[in-house]
Amino acid sequence: MRDLTVALVQAATVWHDARANREMYGTQVLGLAGRADLIVLPETFLSGFSNDAVSDAETMDGTGVRWLRELACEVGAVVSGSLVIRDGDAVFNRLVWARPDGTLACYDKRHLFRMAGEHQRYAAGSERLVVEIHGWRVCPQVCYDLRFPAFVRNRFDATNQLLDYDLLLFVANWPSPRRHAWRTLLRARAIENLSYCVGVNRVGVDGNQLHYAGDSVALNYLGEPLVELGGEPGVVTALLSAEGLKAHRERFPAWLDADDFELRGES
Repeated sequence: MRDLTVALVQAATVWHDARANREMYGTQVLGLAGRADLIVLPETFLSGFSNDAVSDAETMDGTGVRWLRELACEVGAVVSGSLVIRDGDAVFNRLVWARPDGTLACYDKRHLFRMAGEHQRYAAGSERLVVEIHGWRVCPQVCYDLRFPAFVRNRFDATNQLLDYDLLLFVANWPSPRRHAWRTLLRARAIENLSYCVGVNRVGVDGNQLHYAGDSVALNYLGEPLVELGGEPGVVTALLSAEGLKAHRERFPAWLDADDFELRGES
């Protein structure tokens, strides 16, 4: 496990225009070649957060995933964000983790935002994903998942003497009226899980006339910001210290007093 450089890409996603978004986000990502190990894009970065995007959902063999895979290969880094994906008869808000070797991992958003009717148009995932990059274990999540701490709880594996993950990652389209919750809950998730936490949100106004304040941030295990983006488009990188995380966990092993529990997915 070595230090990890994470890039946060915050932009005003173009409403229902995958081609324009591929061009915009692609330009931002290509500028990060050689500067980051992991590049993070917002939730539904090719369409915006829209129930109407279901009708244009691509498959895993479609243009969006192919483009993301090629982009990761070109910049030599993992590139990740969520897309609207049709899988069989269901449509998912699916986070895709595209590695530079061309392989993929996926996480389907578990908690669907019923206040916007997401649960009526999309299918929910059931399994949490933990992926590895340069010795780091990363747990990627999508937007509304941030409000459900039990699902993302960092538990200790006594057999392997490891916590589940080292970096908790949220991609989002989190509107400005709930800005305080976004900022507060990200910090809480970092502190309670003794983990780095990165949240990447969009900015601008979408086709539903919702405004997004951005506030993308990389937090350390104390909930302190390493880098922050305000309300404008931008790209920043954060260096996550492997030694710093290890030292904090050694001097503050709160997981030893954690409650034991199991998660049960929906049948």
